[in-house]
Amino acid sequence: MNSLAQAGTSQADPAALAAALRQARVGGMFWGAQPTLAPCDGIVLAPDSASQRAEMTAALGGQAGYDLPSGCDPWWIATHAAEVWAGADQELALVAALVGTPLRIFGAGRFAGCDRDTAAVAARVVGEWSYRDPFTGADWSGFDTIAQLGEWRRLIDANRTIAAVFGVARWKRETLDALLWDGAGPVRHAGKVAAALGPADRVVAWKTRTAPAVLAALARQECAVGELEDGMIRSTGLGANCVPPLSAIVDFTGVYFDPSGPSDLETLLETAEIAPELCARAAALRADLVRGAVSKYGQGGAPVALGGDGRRRVLVTGQVEDDRSIQSGGGGMTNLALLARARELEPDAWIVFKPHPDVMAGHRKGHVPPGEALRHADEVLPDAPIVSLIDSVDALHVITSLAGFEALLRGKPVTTHGVPFYAGWGLTRDLAAIPPRRTRSRSLDELVAATLLLYPRYLDPVTRLPCPAEVVVRRMAQGQAQISSPLVTLRQWQGRARMALRRLPGGSR
Repeated sequence: MNSLAQAGTSQADPAALAAALRQARVGGMFWGAQPTLAPCDGIVLAPDSASQRAEMTAALGGQAGYDLPSGCDPWWIATHAAEVWAGADQELALVAALVGTPLRIFGAGRFAGCDRDTAAVAARVVGEWSYRDPFTGADWSGFDTIAQLGEWRRLIDANRTIAAVFGVARWKRETLDALLWDGAGPVRHAGKVAAALGPADRVVAWKTRTAPAVLAALARQECAVGELEDGMIRSTGLGANCVPPLSAIVDFTGVYFDPSGPSDLETLLETAEIAPELCARAAALRADLVRGAVSKYGQGGAPVALGGDGRRRVLVTGQVEDDRSIQSGGGGMTNLALLARARELEPDAWIVFKPHPDVMAGHRKGHVPPGEALRHADEVLPDAPIVSLIDSVDALHVITSLAGFEALLRGKPVTTHGVPFYAGWGLTRDLAAIPPRRTRSRSLDELVAATLLLYPRYLDPVTRLPCPAEVVVRRMAQGQAQISSPLVTLRQWQGRARMALRRLPGGSR
């Protein structure tokens, strides 16, 4: 989020304020509907009263006029109108003046004169108010407020093109719906493919939770299908325990963890020019993540006391072996194979194995019995927080684990045995074949900017508003990101029961 510090909105440069409104396209009901207008040879009419409507009709003199539909985005209307006639208390008047649509104002009111001095009227009406940061309660300038409203507008506009959403479990909708809302009404969750969908429609799907028959039907109808997935800073608590996510990605090119094809994240890293200001913001976010010991599923703690005095300490992170990240980018590696290969490459190191929390919770595939793990590792630490372990070791070996990215944030060398999204940009030692699409070297702050600031969407767990990444990180660091329910408690007990059964003689992996 950009912030233009001002002594006060009322003292701000009117031209700068008008330019900020024009660029962000906020003010009025900007989340409103965007109807298809009739061919605009005529004029959009927005009167303040019935008598003013009669005055406008008389003044038309036979020209075509269209009444302003209710509940509409005034920026959409003004941009698509040939001309606007508005009462002086209609926000559409100022919006039309800001976008340069021919404008005629009727009567007296708040927006009188905006056709003559748009900037002065914009500064006056915005300066009538004081503003607060919805996430912290701190005082804001009008510029700060416009910037945040502009971020919400971009999110809403991106969602307007989504005709349906597939595969989102009800427990995830508690948080995801706010990130998928298009301003028009409830998110359009669907269980089956409507006959009306076709090549012109865009839908999103949580593919692992969408029935294959539904995906096949979408392919037959040639819909554009975007992937919906968790973001990289997800929640305090596990998705396997039905804790809803606080971040998500929507990717219509591919998905970030599948290196077989491009994704929106890969395209950002390969082609985007990331400005110094954004890199500075990424560096500050990285510092907040490290200082707050924040990882994908919550907070860590103090560094862990490890054995192996005087030896190089290497962390090997287990993963969910039936996860799409492993299936698409793991190159056939298993957790046990990763351990064996890490030992081969690091014969003198003190190797610590950290099983994946979803596996240890008893919900997913990838369990390595401690006895087998200790054939290659010196320690198995299933319960230590991942960031505490990262802080305690000298280097990491991963297949595609997000722990490798979190280690880069903390300045640790990372060896990748698969092809995670952060491999191939000059920041990791990569043992698998990197897609030839990845040709660019990136700085760590550029990687962070693309991965955490530009690619995902975030939800504040306190206000339930879409928010910048920094808000979620701060909430997690301050212990304000817990979202619980009876379902979460049930899943936790189910996982404990599965793990207890595994410890019995003959228990399965």
